[in-house]
Amino acid sequence: MRNFGYARVSTTEQNMGLQITALNAAGCVTILSDEGFSGADFARPGLTKMLRILRRGDTLTVWRLDRLGRSLFELLKLVRDLNERGVEFRSLSESLDTSTSAGRLLLHVLASMAEFERSLISERTRAGMAAARARGSRIGRRPAMTPEQLADAKRAIEHDRRSVAEVADKYKIHPRTLGRLLRERSAARVIST
Repeated sequence: MRNFGYARVSTTEQNMGLQITALNAAGCVTILSDEGFSGADFARPGLTKMLRILRRGDTLTVWRLDRLGRSLFELLKLVRDLNERGVEFRSLSESLDTSTSAGRLLLHVLASMAEFERSLISERTRAGMAAARARGSRIGRRPAMTPEQLADAKRAIEHDRRSVAEVADKYKIHPRTLGRLLRERSAARVIST
């Protein structure tokens, strides 16, 4: 069984000495690190290399969970993937060790909490959108053109014989967007009659 350590700091001004010391004391034979990378980004060179070299029976050790990643959901997904590959995971500060029954239980509790958090965020988002609609607010991106601009663009193309590209340029939109909006306007007129 090989014990690998992983350390990360967000900025080059931070010092990862404390992490390295703790990982060495925990018996890590190899320590890979990332300096200047956010914990929200799981595509880090040191982490990517670490995940490639880990084999069945190995252990990945971090000083704290947030050194591996900031998103609890993504973090738990990564730890679950490691466990499916036969790689154990340890976090020294949180006393999390997936090679023990208690560690696996804690991992499942954290996974449940992450799922609960995602559900709460989703519910709050839906409630906020419903409240905004009830107040008459428009949800989503602003329309590319107002109905008046669209009518003017249609007139310019059909009566003034201007090209779609020329009219689209006037309104600072892509010609395909203008074409789509004109088709939607025509379809809406057909349906309403």
